[in-house]
Amino acid sequence: MTTAAAPNDAAPFVIDLPGGVRCIHLMVENIHCAACIHRIETALNAMPGVVRARVNMSTRRLICEWRVGETSGPALIQRVEALGFPAAPFDPTRLGKSGAMEERRLLRALAVAGFAAGNVMLLSVSVWAGHDSGMGDATRTLFHWISALIALPAVAYAGQPFFRSAAAALRSGALNMDVPISLAVILACGMSLYQTMQGGQHAYFDASVTLLFFLLVGRYLDHRARAKARSAAEQLLGLAAVTANVIDADGQQKRVPVSALAPGMFVAVAAGERIPVDGDVTQGISDVDTSLVTGESLPSPVEVGAKVFAGTLNLSQPIRVCVRAAGEDTLLAEIVRLMEASEQGRARYVRLADRIARIYAPSVHILSLATFLGWWLFAGAGWEPALMAAVAVLIITCPCAIGLAVPAVQVVASGRLMQHGVLLKSPDGLERLAQVDTVVLDKTGTLTTGSLSLVNGDHIGPGDLALAAAIAARSTHPVSKALVEAAKAFELPNLEHVTEVPGQGLCAVLNGTDIRLGRREWCGVTEQGDPGSGHEMPGTEIWLARPGQAALRFVLADTLRPDAIAATQALRRLGLRLILLSGDRADVVADVARQLGIDDFQAEVLPAEKVARLRTLAGEGRRVLMVGDGLNDAPALAAGFASMSPSDAADVSKTAADMIFQGQALAPVPASIRTARLADRLVRQNFALAFLYNCVAVPLAMAGLATPLIAAIAMSSSSLIVTLNALRLRLMTWKAG
Repeated sequence: MTTAAAPNDAAPFVIDLPGGVRCIHLMVENIHCAACIHRIETALNAMPGVVRARVNMSTRRLICEWRVGETSGPALIQRVEALGFPAAPFDPTRLGKSGAMEERRLLRALAVAGFAAGNVMLLSVSVWAGHDSGMGDATRTLFHWISALIALPAVAYAGQPFFRSAAAALRSGALNMDVPISLAVILACGMSLYQTMQGGQHAYFDASVTLLFFLLVGRYLDHRARAKARSAAEQLLGLAAVTANVIDADGQQKRVPVSALAPGMFVAVAAGERIPVDGDVTQGISDVDTSLVTGESLPSPVEVGAKVFAGTLNLSQPIRVCVRAAGEDTLLAEIVRLMEASEQGRARYVRLADRIARIYAPSVHILSLATFLGWWLFAGAGWEPALMAAVAVLIITCPCAIGLAVPAVQVVASGRLMQHGVLLKSPDGLERLAQVDTVVLDKTGTLTTGSLSLVNGDHIGPGDLALAAAIAARSTHPVSKALVEAAKAFELPNLEHVTEVPGQGLCAVLNGTDIRLGRREWCGVTEQGDPGSGHEMPGTEIWLARPGQAALRFVLADTLRPDAIAATQALRRLGLRLILLSGDRADVVADVARQLGIDDFQAEVLPAEKVARLRTLAGEGRRVLMVGDGLNDAPALAAGFASMSPSDAADVSKTAADMIFQGQALAPVPASIRTARLADRLVRQNFALAFLYNCVAVPLAMAGLATPLIAAIAMSSSSLIVTLNALRLRLMTWKAG
């Protein structure tokens, strides 16, 4: 696969694929919801020659493939921009910058609207009071002009997020919720300016800026929630090596880009480096952190003939690897593709607010137009009263309550979750979490603590433990660290000449006697040992061999989190089905499943197999909550209907998850589900309140019984009611289930 721009194709970052197909990666702006994604993908897939178009919502990345000669990159870009979505070459570094810039713009607009609303409202109070105290026409008009001087520049600046979005929608021949908002604000300002110029009694600058202020509050809260969602696939790519040490025919090493590697080449990997390719070890013995592939926290020993994978970490000794696959053909690249495909599937989820928005905007326009035509053509009123009634309808139906229905509850729920050590990252994660009916759990680091501890210490004497720990103290291997931790209360003997044999263990000299600590065969053990040594216990073993004495077995295992049993019981009380999927060994997984009473479990599961199982469950109509922590869990976390990860998880997994919980307890998992269900109930109540408000207020506005000012007050009141209803979540008890 090569990257090249075709001579007649000016689009950047065009990738040549087999079969005369080209692919382009673009960053698309102005994507707000699943409806935006649907519009882009539908439009592009309908173009002649387009093989596939896919948009990732969290990264705003558009990947489009087309057949050469039937269309071109510039034509695709032009089609996307014609829909109102500016496109540019995809650059991951721009993602965070553009999001931060948009957040600052919204915050500045919110500050301007709030300042203007407060000052214009003070002037309006003076005008209202003047109606009953004999204020003169000249004074009233002066106050209106001062209000105009404050409101018009504020509206022109603070309304830009809505004006730009509405203009883009209209240019593409579509409607969105920003179109009626923009019309209401512009018409209210225009009519108020006209009334001021005519010396009229009423002006509604206060309604315009107050409306903008409330709408910007909802828009800012929603943007803050969305900004927390970032693509884990982009972080996962950071694990890929950029260069590699290639060994030429003369045995010399040369640093070259990974893109220049080909199967059959040999690369040298130093201790502490990430392996740049998929391949086979041809020289050396070492330990490799394979958590990316298996999820197992314990490093895997590798020797000549062992398979290694790109992105895994070489821990202890230098090795030489023969390249089998590099670049886009590696297992790491496949995991990235799994991540993006999973994120895309989740992006297709349409939130309740988005579903309502699809029918809300056209309905508002129809009602407003019907009001104007009814008053002007049928009631015989002039165009001014007809237009004022239409503006009142636009204002009174402005989606402040609907716009705040989700963010208000989400802010309260996020604060409540934060108080109990749970961080909500995804803007729609809470809504999806409320709908889950199945929980898929990883083992290592999720149900367990993720660290080894000695489990047969009762069968080992203090002296033997202290001796083993003294030898292990010279190694950084996780098993050695666990032995040292187990013996921290004892005084360790002084040893001579401690050396490490790669892949086997440690040998030391004590009082002229050779002692070994390591693998069974290396320590000369052929039998299991005596029953009293705890040999029946499952776990990772390490042996202590001394001349003239029977070898002693130390069993280390990853222990369950303190409340794992209680948490799984709480999940069952919530009516959830539990499944355990782990990359660990079958005997270890079976033992954990037995302790927790989980009947549905599977061991030695690869990342792609986890994703496949989640997709199978989704195909059965199950809505799955994935809970995991390892690098290998990241694709599954993205593939789940909802996902959670502990705070000590891998960075990629925390990025992919909708929620992160802190501490050693698992109780936040069932407690978060219960909170999400309560929040979902309040959101639906908020939408019901908003629609009830519209059912009462809209007929009044259409009948001419509500001026734009009364409409703005009514709209603000509905927003306040929705917010107060959301605050009820704080009064609800936090418990696991």
